[in-house]
Amino acid sequence: MATQDLLLSIDNGTQSLKAMIFDVSGNMLAIKKIPFEPYFSTNPGWAEQDPRMYWDTLCSACQGLWKQSRIDKTRIAGVSLTTQRATVVNVDKDGNPLRPAIIWLDQRKTYGLPPIGGVWGVLFKLAGASEMIAHFQRETEANWIRTNQPDIWNKTHKYLLLSGYLTYQLIGDFHDSIGCQVAYIPFDYKRHAWAKPWDWKWKGIPVTPEMLPRLFKPGETLGPISRRASEQTGIPEGTPLIAAAADKACEIIGSGSLAPSIGCLSYGTTATINVTSEKYIEPIPLIPPYPSAIPGYYSLEWMVYRGFWMVSWFKNEFGYPEKEKAETMGTEAEALFDKLIEDIPPGCMGLMLQPYWSPGLKHPGPEAKGAIIGFGDIHTRGHIYRAILEGLAYALREGKEQIEKRTKVPITALRVSGGGSQSKNAMAATANIFNLPTARPHLYETSGLGAAINAAVGVGLHRDFKTAISAMTRTGDVFEPDPETHRLYDALYTQVYKKMYKPLKPLYLRIKEITGYPK
Repeated sequence: MATQDLLLSIDNGTQSLKAMIFDVSGNMLAIKKIPFEPYFSTNPGWAEQDPRMYWDTLCSACQGLWKQSRIDKTRIAGVSLTTQRATVVNVDKDGNPLRPAIIWLDQRKTYGLPPIGGVWGVLFKLAGASEMIAHFQRETEANWIRTNQPDIWNKTHKYLLLSGYLTYQLIGDFHDSIGCQVAYIPFDYKRHAWAKPWDWKWKGIPVTPEMLPRLFKPGETLGPISRRASEQTGIPEGTPLIAAAADKACEIIGSGSLAPSIGCLSYGTTATINVTSEKYIEPIPLIPPYPSAIPGYYSLEWMVYRGFWMVSWFKNEFGYPEKEKAETMGTEAEALFDKLIEDIPPGCMGLMLQPYWSPGLKHPGPEAKGAIIGFGDIHTRGHIYRAILEGLAYALREGKEQIEKRTKVPITALRVSGGGSQSKNAMAATANIFNLPTARPHLYETSGLGAAINAAVGVGLHRDFKTAISAMTRTGDVFEPDPETHRLYDALYTQVYKKMYKPLKPLYLRIKEITGYPK
């Protein structure tokens, strides 16, 4: 029998699924990527997907991987799974989906729910948190399903995240990783366990403990690959499935970030800045840190909800010439966008963008809208594109400052993952706006690599996470800030960008009152 020295990592993102094989040094030996439509929508603001599509795509990706790589499958020591966050699936006792999955982009809300009463209600009122808790209830997908589809809710045996659903398909048990629990669920983010029976979350979410999966720490074995899953995926039966974490958490360790002094930026569909901490610290008061891909650690996160989705928006609304040219050249339109802005100077000749294309909870608040100011007759669509890149970096710098304020630890270096990290202009702007050395990891697929790190530790190919991260990650290109360019960006950030939201906030509220949008 061949030596078991390779790792299979499965990354189920928002727009594609990838099956990857890594060695113990973090080298990716093979990859099979299958794109899919992120969601379908039968009503405005809804975003749903057939859970079986995810499983079918996973099977196809794995089978395609074996065919194209010709790697001996018996060398696979362990499998790990990372997925998009906050996508929920209702299943019956046999694991069959009862309705489409509600994915994280969904914007439906449930109004008219009774507020949480009793002692908790009094405490929330005294803490000034009543509206935040009401927001939590409105956003909770389980409340919408129970209110609007009670027959589905009554048939629900388990209420799972996408990670839990795919884990069931792979091993036949309702298990999931602690590192994947990022959603409106009754999870205790401090203890890394399901909430205690007296916790207010059980009053705000209609699930019961029996409806939830058994949780395992990252690096623990969730179970062996079942015979059924082996037949459909080609993964050898009995191969251990090792608990990993959600995609953002895996990106962090896949980028080599293990300390609160290293900021991990994710320029993906959602743009985020994260640091890893051994302490429970709320990055924004009353907003918990998420579970890390390392057991017992926390991931402090600041999020720009639409993030590099805005690049897709730009491509669809303004990028037809690049899309058409890219098709004939066999390349990506985003690569041509970088050429579009090569001659546009930093600061975009005064064009400033605030990337609040989707509202937030605190800063920005639920009334927020996107804003672009400073237009002149010299500005082109290229300036708009560059303003998007700069605006996202400004927003994440604001997050960096908030995280530093909460942790009391300065961030001294950046690692950047996600599709936006492939843009030299985005990387250079980030380095200059933050005034920090900004590195790409050696490998673009950091989420898959992070999951492979979990598998490597879980099967004993590395003795611990520190050793595994050291052996399997390293930096690639490093972008150093230019002092003169930073001075320009710093002036625009402190004197313009940070002053935009406050005076615009009452206007956003008036817009909502007049137009009724967003509801």
